Amino acid sequence: MPNSADLSASLSSIGDAANAQAQSALKIKGKTKAAAHEFEAMFLGNMFQQLLTGVDGDGPFGGSGALKVWRSFMIDQYAKTFAQNGGVGIASHVYNELLKQQGLTAS
Repeated sequence: MPNSADLSASLSSIGDAANAQAQSALKIKGKTKAAAHEFEAMFLGNMFQQLLTGVDGDGPFGGSGALKVWRSFMIDQYAKTFAQNGGVGIASHVYNELLKQQGLTAS
């Protein structure tokens, strides 16, 4: 018959393993959420870039040469800001799918 010290050590190690697994899942979920938001920002950036293809003239969206470089920076920033503020809902679907592939759930 095991003594109480052995039983206590066994229970403690089970608790430690469960805690480590929970911490690992939280870390994975955080990285997955960041990746999903980055994906949505890239998608939106490509969409905005296509939307503004061929736009010339004055103003922040027009111009040629070096202004087109600055326009790409502006579009990237718009896309990131748009995605951080809810975007079009792609990030949540990507997040859930990525978690499913890793055997985790969002809740």
